[in-house]
Amino acid sequence: MSTSLTRREFTSQLLRASAAALAAPALVRAQSSAPGVIIGGRPSVTHGVMSGDVTAESAVIWSRTDRPSRMLVEWSTTESFTDLKRITGPMTGPEADFTAKLLLSDLPAGERIFYRVRFEDVAGKGAGNSATGQLVTAPRDGRDVFFAWSGDTCGQGFGTNPDHNGMKTYAAIREVRPDFFIHSGDTIYADNPIGPGFRFADGTVWKNLVSDEKAKVAETLAEFRQAHRYNLSDLHVRAFNATVPVFAQWDDHEVRNNWYPGQKLLEDPRYREKDVNVLASRARQAFFDYQPVRPSTESIIYRTVPRGPLCEVFFLDLRSYRGANNPNLQPTLTPDAAFMGNTQLAWLKEALLASKATWKIICTDMPLALLVPDGAKTWEAFANGDDGVPLGRELEVADLLRFMKAKGIRNTIWLTADVHYAASHYYDPTKAKFTEFDPFWEFVSGPLHAGTFGPNPLDKTFGPEARWNSRPPGSPAAGPHTVEQFFGTVRIDGKTKASTVTHFNRDGAKLWSIELPPQPA
Repeated sequence: MSTSLTRREFTSQLLRASAAALAAPALVRAQSSAPGVIIGGRPSVTHGVMSGDVTAESAVIWSRTDRPSRMLVEWSTTESFTDLKRITGPMTGPEADFTAKLLLSDLPAGERIFYRVRFEDVAGKGAGNSATGQLVTAPRDGRDVFFAWSGDTCGQGFGTNPDHNGMKTYAAIREVRPDFFIHSGDTIYADNPIGPGFRFADGTVWKNLVSDEKAKVAETLAEFRQAHRYNLSDLHVRAFNATVPVFAQWDDHEVRNNWYPGQKLLEDPRYREKDVNVLASRARQAFFDYQPVRPSTESIIYRTVPRGPLCEVFFLDLRSYRGANNPNLQPTLTPDAAFMGNTQLAWLKEALLASKATWKIICTDMPLALLVPDGAKTWEAFANGDDGVPLGRELEVADLLRFMKAKGIRNTIWLTADVHYAASHYYDPTKAKFTEFDPFWEFVSGPLHAGTFGPNPLDKTFGPEARWNSRPPGSPAAGPHTVEQFFGTVRIDGKTKASTVTHFNRDGAKLWSIELPPQPA
């Protein structure tokens, strides 16, 4: 949770606002999702289906079963599956927590694809029940592109609440029917146990679906996997996953709050494992097991997903290659000032330069200019609060922006989450200390289902202006028991090539919107 409040401070604030935590135990418990006693003679689909990283000709299909078996995928361009194609997928077993992924290829561009997944037993004697899903491949022509983004799922002790109709924001996003959804990080909260719930001052009760496997912070590979499975216990999440492709990136809570490579957890009594590198390795495996991202031999999360001539999406990983969180005031780009890291930054420059898409959507798991502290004198994100020339991690941003201006790379939209409120930021070189860039927009969204904070102050180095915030200064902490959960959409018009960015709340109410005309390259 990267915000001016720590989890402990937020919990204290929430409880002050709520009067007391719910003392009575929850009446509903999640059944264990790990395969135990196998019921029935054939493999079952246990957690629905997902698709992800969908291009014009390919898509990743994900599912999970209850025993060692082989994944089978059928797909068609008709919902009746009259012209189906059947693909034999990989074997799965306990080494993958019974999850499986298959990269479908040779798909038709710009089509709605219907798919279904079953698992066949190891003896090849039969397959069990099927689960169905659908996706839309990227077009090769200039038709409209429409997608959504947000972040932060099941944070600050808010789990799924069946009495409150589950994770409602997912249902609201599904209702607007985006071509795909960008999860901007904090796909789980591995370091946030799910307790019984809360009782608020107005008498409202938030009662979590509880699970013994989410009763502590995640340390083992099994516990990280369970954190992903917990989210899949929600009916809205499973329905969403079956109908909206998910393009996922990670942030800190897939491992723990504000982590960085090499961190030692000597003062956190919740952790028996004190080496965050060990935790991050297990968390990375769980992320690739449970998210429909393209398989990678080195488990690299940064990547691009082309979505036709109007749109290409660039995903960054601001966790794996950073230096330790520090005062962030280095005058030169030394290893302790790294954030993207040299290799990822070079890759991003090359990928942006090679892109022929009208709009380049740059997805960061942390905002560019919002001040995100990690203690009294150290910083968690790019910004350092001095409002002056670029220093520390800001040097990477300056290097990238300078490169983009020199190479004529325009029409970028930056999307992020992390800070648990929604905002629209315009970066203006005429108001900046560093001026070697073309103006651009950054849009912040989230949380999907977590505590709500903010707003945070902005560092002025790159001339940002908050054109809109979802929360006025001084707003009390909130959560999914209120409408203050947020997502955004981007619609690129096939005729005008203009992008319209819109913010929504938990229930799908439109909050703010802007149309951005494309600039000549």
